[in-house]
Amino acid sequence: MTNNVNSWLQGVYVVFAFCSALFLGALKSLLVGPIAGLILIIGNVGVILCLFPAHVFWTIYTLVKTNRFDAPLKVAFLFGLPVLFGIWLCLSLAGSVLVGVGYGFFAPWVSAFEAFRHDDEFNKFVHCIVDGTWGTIRGSCIAVRDFADMCYHSYPMYLKELRDSPASLDFQPFRFIHVPGCIMVGLLGLIVEIPLYTAIAIVKSPFMLFKGWYRLIHDLISREGPFLETACIPIAGLTILLWPLVVIGSVIMAVFSSFFIGLYGAVIVYQERSFQRGVAFVVAMVAEFDEYTNDWLYLREGSILPKPHYRNKKGSNLSDYSVKRNGSVPAMLVPSLTSSRSVREAIQEVKMVQVWQNMMKSCEIRGKELLDAKVITPNDLDDWLKGKHGVDVAVINVGLACYTFLQIIFYSIKAGSDGLFLLEDLEITQLNRPQDRLLDWFFQPVMVLKEQIRVLSLEDGEMRFLEKVVLFESNSERFKAWENGSVAPQESLRAAQIEGISRR
Repeated sequence: MTNNVNSWLQGVYVVFAFCSALFLGALKSLLVGPIAGLILIIGNVGVILCLFPAHVFWTIYTLVKTNRFDAPLKVAFLFGLPVLFGIWLCLSLAGSVLVGVGYGFFAPWVSAFEAFRHDDEFNKFVHCIVDGTWGTIRGSCIAVRDFADMCYHSYPMYLKELRDSPASLDFQPFRFIHVPGCIMVGLLGLIVEIPLYTAIAIVKSPFMLFKGWYRLIHDLISREGPFLETACIPIAGLTILLWPLVVIGSVIMAVFSSFFIGLYGAVIVYQERSFQRGVAFVVAMVAEFDEYTNDWLYLREGSILPKPHYRNKKGSNLSDYSVKRNGSVPAMLVPSLTSSRSVREAIQEVKMVQVWQNMMKSCEIRGKELLDAKVITPNDLDDWLKGKHGVDVAVINVGLACYTFLQIIFYSIKAGSDGLFLLEDLEITQLNRPQDRLLDWFFQPVMVLKEQIRVLSLEDGEMRFLEKVVLFESNSERFKAWENGSVAPQESLRAAQIEGISRR
């Protein structure tokens, strides 16, 4: 009898807590959401519009000056730039509005439910009211600052490296006869992919909606998944209510991605030297998207749509990541997903599990060093293990991993490695890296970041300063308290470059 009463009271408490958090979150969204959303929208739109003329000039100037592309390829890019800039303006402005509205109104709401992670009931109540107010406004300002840094520092730096890079042997010569085919396939890709991707996403959105609701409600009844802990039930309940918005966001992302997939058909024409293969790519990508959504929603296997081959069986010279004759890897090339390597290279391939084990061990070693030096404290680790929030927890949650990775980059630069040097003399290069799609998205940007740090030629004091910024950027008090021999750059340009590196 007592157990039944306790279970009933616990259920009443959960329902009351959920309704209270829902009401307080909605109230905070109405009060804080417009302010945070307007900051994000006005800030990002201002950055986009103010820097747009400069972006156009920098891009055209780089395209004319660079030696990486031949004349016909430059002409093709010049013809495509107006379309690309138009797409950039439309998508970036629309994305800024959507992100501003979404972040401004939903971040305070979610913060009200995250307060249930605290142990004490009084702390839960206080954080349910306080969290997501000033923090959301501050987060909007940080997002605008990071976006401005990317547009004003990162993009021009990328263009400068592209201008300074020598002529590349990795690109096939481009002929003027291919320009019409590239333009036609690019336009055809937009005409075909956008409506078909939209149609597939809309048709399958009810399946995503009801299957998601079914799974969440099933977990709620059986106390599985996100409903395993009582403290997580309010957050998971909010997920059930907001699941339709997740479905709508997935449809929007499908439409957004169709722009770039459609335009990539022009790249296929250039790589394969065939207009027909470009058209085949446009057709095949619709089937690929249909098959992907079927797998993700546990529907029928494969796709009923045609999926013609758009790659030469022997492999395109451009689809494979080729290496220069001197053996060096170009800094700004994006690797393909299927690089051709010899049997010996494949045997020597580093496995993904080795990478993760090595990274975890590196974090452990660096963490012990910082703990012994009293840079981080046992209280930081305890708060992190309990899943608490705050600037001190961010030191472990984000700062330690970034600090460890920065040390790996420093060591790799000193060793003169073409890739990354990890523990136990494990070196990851373009030739032996794991053939994993997730790593494909991160490896080349890391190589670009490493090259940017190498070009800066940081002195020892500047390296120590970068370490402090990476580890304690979110905690100004501990940043000032850590004496590690760092020297802050006196030149404003130098300081901005180092700060930009730390954010990346």
